[in-house]
Amino acid sequence: MKDLKRYCLALDLVDDPVSIAEYKKHHEKVWTEITESIKKSGIENAEIYCVGNRLFMILEVNDSFSFEKKNKMDLSNPKVQEWENLMWNYQQALPIAKKGEKWLLMDKVFEL
Repeated sequence: MKDLKRYCLALDLVDDPVSIAEYKKHHEKVWTEITESIKKSGIENAEIYCVGNRLFMILEVNDSFSFEKKNKMDLSNPKVQEWENLMWNYQQALPIAKKGEKWLLMDKVFEL
């Protein structure tokens, strides 16, 4: 089994039941170009969980992954930009986010 690094990130959705339902519906059929881009960046597994309007994402990545590489790939991919712009209709930055920040990296505070 490969050694994978895990990152956990958080983001909020617009606090509206209809909007949240639409966001979840989009994730039932994520565009093929998006899943391909995720895999090409070195992400081996990605999961998103939701409670209320809070999202929690777990990424398991291989040694080829970096956030800088992923960001560069995303910026040069029109389909990823289209998806991100669509998702931004449903998402809102966390209150502690700086301008332009979306998903925020979480710090591990406990492990059993």
